[in-house]
Amino acid sequence: MTDFLSTGSLPEDYRDLALTVRDFAQQVVAPVAAEHDANHTFPYEVVKGMADMGLFGLPFPEEFGGMGGDYFALCLALEELGKVDQSVAITLEAGVSLGAMPIYRFGNDEQKREWLPRLTSGRALAGFGLTEPDAGSDAGGTRTTAVLDSGEWIINGRKQFITNSGTDITELVTVTAVTGTTGGKKEISTILVPTSTPGFVAEPAYNKVGWNASDTHPLSLTDVRVPQENLLGERGRGYANFLRILDEGRIAIAALSVGAAQGCVDESVRYAKERLAFGQPIGRNQAIAFKIARMETRAHAARTAYYDAAALMLAGKPFKKQASIAKLVASEAAMDNARDATQIFGGNGFMNEYAVARHYRDSKILEIGEGTTEVQLMLIGRELGL
Repeated sequence: MTDFLSTGSLPEDYRDLALTVRDFAQQVVAPVAAEHDANHTFPYEVVKGMADMGLFGLPFPEEFGGMGGDYFALCLALEELGKVDQSVAITLEAGVSLGAMPIYRFGNDEQKREWLPRLTSGRALAGFGLTEPDAGSDAGGTRTTAVLDSGEWIINGRKQFITNSGTDITELVTVTAVTGTTGGKKEISTILVPTSTPGFVAEPAYNKVGWNASDTHPLSLTDVRVPQENLLGERGRGYANFLRILDEGRIAIAALSVGAAQGCVDESVRYAKERLAFGQPIGRNQAIAFKIARMETRAHAARTAYYDAAALMLAGKPFKKQASIAKLVASEAAMDNARDATQIFGGNGFMNEYAVARHYRDSKILEIGEGTTEVQLMLIGRELGL
């Protein structure tokens, strides 16, 4: 991985992976993306294809059914998928970084053996229930509670905006809950909740602006009882552990965002060469050429930022600041490029049949999910000692 930073070229195994996923994205994902977006349907056939390729197991060891790769390999796959369909890309990202990764990072041996083989194979999906109507970045607002009773956790509360939480293959949601108080502050822990547990309900899916083929639900938990052994990690460390997961996830979201930004560039270059106005391709006009040049610059800079953050992470070095920088730069690049691409396409850019229209609707959430732009600025400032 670090070879790229000094040589400017990806090592062969990473390059081959990227090309394989690029072909899958173009041949399998792209042809059905518009239909699933228009119908708000979950692309089960695409998810099965990704599962068959081993994409859900990319960063996990073979002993747990993984591919024995690393987090950067996942990022490369997300970038290629993000070029053509952000809904598919976020399904993979959330399935890995929010669904399986917390179990791999903080689960005990029994939890890993029980859940990881199904999640890394892609036969099952898991979600992470953090956000609530009054809680997200503000952990102190968490109202979901978990009380121990005769060796079981009794969980009550509500979650919102939870990805991969209501599909036919969703089998698990890890939830954060208040399990007590310490020094007057809420003790927040994470607990594994199988979706078949009585009292667990995935409410009707949201009607979203974008990511229409991604599965997102509010959840209600009413007297949900799970074994005490379903505690994930140390009691009271749930939110702190999830912050580690978010740091990693921001690199993945940055990669997805770079894919979206580059997808807008690629579509705009193609259109600018084909669309004629005043007797010539519109790309010969500097107004269009310069706009696309700026789009390419944004995508390149954002890609460099997430490569850098991933290199630090894989080297075992601190990467929190670089992950926030990558997420901030890449999400803004995706949104800016989507806006410019829509302008280049003119009236066609406002038609949902064109990929740039989907990117225009899809990209806004990249500046919100897994930490808003404002949260990234706050974190970067803190890392600078401010």
